[in-house]
Amino acid sequence: MNQEVKGTLFAFIALILVGVEPVVIKSNPVNPLSFAAFSALFASLILWILILSSGKWRELKESPEYLHKAFLVGLFGTTLAYLAYSYGTRMSTAINASLITRSEVLYSFVLSYLFLREKITKKQFSFSLVILLGLVLVITQGKLIEPKKGDILLLFTPLFWQMGHTIAKRLPYSPYLIATLRNTFGGLVLLLLAFPLDLEFTNLAVIEGIIIALTQALWYSALKLINLSKATAIITPAPAVAIALSILLGERFTIYHAMGFILITLGTLGVSKMKSEQR
Repeated sequence: MNQEVKGTLFAFIALILVGVEPVVIKSNPVNPLSFAAFSALFASLILWILILSSGKWRELKESPEYLHKAFLVGLFGTTLAYLAYSYGTRMSTAINASLITRSEVLYSFVLSYLFLREKITKKQFSFSLVILLGLVLVITQGKLIEPKKGDILLLFTPLFWQMGHTIAKRLPYSPYLIATLRNTFGGLVLLLLAFPLDLEFTNLAVIEGIIIALTQALWYSALKLINLSKATAIITPAPAVAIALSILLGERFTIYHAMGFILITLGTLGVSKMKSEQR
């Protein structure tokens, strides 16, 4: 299996996990900051066990000068992104949150082009727009959405994600170590912020921690093998996975679901067949 195929496969598995994740988050009965902090720290615990047992912790000893950049990955990708997403969603709606955060693929084009020198083709851009159009149909069911107060915060969420990914792409550490450091640093900052609000623990944080650990390990593995812009385009349909699960569990299936899923499938398959190239 060559590098391109392997990286694309990792991104597809991460897509499924990210699609399942909202079901767990929505079931959270405790303070959102506490839930995020414990989830991230439990994920880091799982990953630290893998890092220590595999000997990859030696990478820290060999290249300690990159630790401050790993901290920034955790700060942007976990702490700031979660704060913007959590409070933005509270002041907006679930539909707005689902749509606005999927603008991540557009942020990835700009940042990866400017800082990673990735080649963004017209075909790749077109396929990504097809995916976004499909998501709009599936999520809105053909209805107009109303702008809300929290939408500005939601616009910052995918920007923070992509800033973290852009920094991570340039780190010399292995994917597992990057995921470990992101959750460790991000989780500790969230824990400090959650202290004044009373810490609450739920067993769902353990499940979420397992999902985070698997997702991020696969995600950073994909980033090491393929372009950030391509990996982001593949993972963009994640909300559709959650909606598909709901339909399988008995939710009503509409013409907008059918049209949206067709567009999402065509766009995602189109992007996945494209080769990662540099400018």
